[in-house]
Amino acid sequence: MSYQVIGIGNAIVDVISHANDMFLDQMGIEKGIMQLVDRERAELLYASMRDRTETPGGSVGNTIAGIGALGLKTAFIGKVKDDALGRFYAQALETSGTAFPLPPQKVEMPTSRSMIFVSPDGERSMNTYLGAGADISSADVPDIFEGADILFLEGYLFDKPEGKTAFTEAAAKMKAAGGRAAITISDPFCAERHRDDFQKLIAGDVDIAIGNEAEWKTLYQTDSLEEALARASSVCETVACTRSGEPVWAIQGDNRVEAPVTHVTPVDATGAGDQFAAGFLYGLATGKSLETAAKMGVICAAEVISHIGPRPQEDVLALFVNAGLL
Repeated sequence: MSYQVIGIGNAIVDVISHANDMFLDQMGIEKGIMQLVDRERAELLYASMRDRTETPGGSVGNTIAGIGALGLKTAFIGKVKDDALGRFYAQALETSGTAFPLPPQKVEMPTSRSMIFVSPDGERSMNTYLGAGADISSADVPDIFEGADILFLEGYLFDKPEGKTAFTEAAAKMKAAGGRAAITISDPFCAERHRDDFQKLIAGDVDIAIGNEAEWKTLYQTDSLEEALARASSVCETVACTRSGEPVWAIQGDNRVEAPVTHVTPVDATGAGDQFAAGFLYGLATGKSLETAAKMGVICAAEVISHIGPRPQEDVLALFVNAGLL
């Protein structure tokens, strides 16, 4: 079987709970960002959660699941341990229609998990334990790229040397198969940690790059979003930037478009960027215009912030039809 879109990234079980600002302060959790935590801290935070919703997550995993829900054939390459959470992750992906070609492994590190605390204003504060998922390497990348169109790479993979080798291996196999490579910058701290690598990738192996305003500014060390996007789009075929409730900007060469957003109060902002990427990449994979692809991304993001959890619950294709995009 050939897949239209393939993702590679950290396979993480998201554990979502509600928490107010006082709780975040008491637990030393910085609001609205992703923090890496060790195993002991992860166990403490898990035990402190008053309510739990567990879903298969990880940034690119969420995106690929969103694309699969839109009807494309998808696969996600991620590493989980053969433990309860790992088996849950693999089965949940397969059930949702996304192939998980790397079965749960007999490894020492437990399956990765992220404790996500959702504030009353919808902001999510993520505390991620990088277990088995971050140990994915080039040896774990299967030969499933023949006939594929887009490979979506997760910036977080660069947090471990092994992940970089997996990233490089997957991109090389995708290029050899004649497909395109896309990347999500993941978060501003990731851009800060891996600035040189990301800039080289965007200028070289990557055809599509997606980030938010803070990530682009951090990556190119400038307070000017215009300057950052100009630098990216001068070396990368397609560049997209989400802007926290402001119109999305997307650029292909001299073609620059805006996709307006409707202001809503989020129930849970978890997965907004991931699902924007799902709609945007779906549009590009199905031959839609840059403007239509950006509008599809906005609709996917709006849908996911209307409920708890990082993956779509509504029939998003029907939303596209209602918006005149299909």
